[in-house]
Amino acid sequence: MKVATIFKDGTAGTSDVPDPKSVSNIAVVKVHVAPMCTEYKALFGNKIGNGFGHEAVGEVVEIARPGRVQVGDRVVVQPGAPCGACYICLGGDYIHCEHGLQGLPDDFSPNTSTMAQFLNKVDWLLTPIPDNLSYEHASMACCGLGPTYGAVRKMNVNSYDTVLITGLGAVGLGGVINSTHLGAKVIGVDPNPYRANLALELGAAAVFDPNEDGVLDKIKQETDGQRGVDKAMDCSGNSSAHRLMIDAVRRKGEVSFIGEGKDFPLFASADMLRKGISLHGIWHYNLSDSLNITKVIERNSDKLDKFITHKFPMTQVQKAWELQATMNCGKVLLDPWL
Repeated sequence: MKVATIFKDGTAGTSDVPDPKSVSNIAVVKVHVAPMCTEYKALFGNKIGNGFGHEAVGEVVEIARPGRVQVGDRVVVQPGAPCGACYICLGGDYIHCEHGLQGLPDDFSPNTSTMAQFLNKVDWLLTPIPDNLSYEHASMACCGLGPTYGAVRKMNVNSYDTVLITGLGAVGLGGVINSTHLGAKVIGVDPNPYRANLALELGAAAVFDPNEDGVLDKIKQETDGQRGVDKAMDCSGNSSAHRLMIDAVRRKGEVSFIGEGKDFPLFASADMLRKGISLHGIWHYNLSDSLNITKVIERNSDKLDKFITHKFPMTQVQKAWELQATMNCGKVLLDPWL
C-alpha cells in the first residue's frame, strides 16, 4: 500500500509498505479521507519517515474475529492507541490513557498512520458514520471539530455565553462552528487575515489581531457590561494567548487549554482565588459523545463546506504541507487513493 513519506532529501511523496493485517480485535480500515493536522511541521523540521497522521475516516475491510464492527462498516477512526481497560478508558476519556494498547502478538506490527491507504485500529475506537454523511464531512469528527467539541461540552457552552477563541487554525475554526451551533457569541483572536475572515464567515461576531493595541479592551467591549467573556478556549498554544485568555474571562468564568504549548504566568491569588476561574485541559471528546458530534456535523453542512478549504491527492502531500505552512487555509484533506 501507499503511505505519505518524507524522504532523506527533504522532499515528500508516497512510498510502498506492506498491507496491514487484522489480529484479535484490531481491524483493518481502508482510508477514504485523511484530514491533515500539524504533520506539516515535520517537513520543515528535517524529519524523515512514513508514520504520519492521526485522523481518518474509512471502511472496515478486514476483521480477525466477530466484534464491534463488521466488514463494510463506514467509520470514524478515533485517535490514539489506549489500553481499553483502565478506569479512564472505561469512562470514555480514553485519550488520557496512561498505559497504551496491551497484549499484541510479538510478531504483529500495526500500522497506525492515517496518511495511508490502509490502517489498523482497535474495533471499539471505530465509531459509525450515518449513511447520509459524506466521508469528507464525517472526517470533521476528528481534530476538525473534536477537541473544541470536548471543550464546549466540558464548559457547558450555551446561547447565553460569549466565547473567546484564541488561535484560529483548523482547530480554532472548528471551535467557531461548535460554539455558534450552541447559540453562543464568538470572539476570535488571530493575526492571520485569511483565518480571521474565514472565522467571520463561519459565524464569529468579531475577530481581533493580538498585535493590535488595546486588544483586551476591544474584547471586553464585545461583552455585557464589559465584564469579560464567559468562556474561553486557546487553540494556539501561544503563551501570550494563554495570558490574554485568562485576562479576558470574567470572574467565575471558564477557560480550556487545547493547543499544545509551554509555560505562561498564572497567579494563584489574582487569577485563581480572587477571580475564581476554572481551568480545563482538553485534548479530545469523551467517546460517549461520538453520536452527538455527528449531529453537529449533520446540522452544519454549509459551514463545513467553507471550513474544508482544500483537498489534495496523497501524491501531492508536499504541496499540501507547504500550503498549511502558509496558514492560508482552513481544514485540508488528503485522498490516499489519488
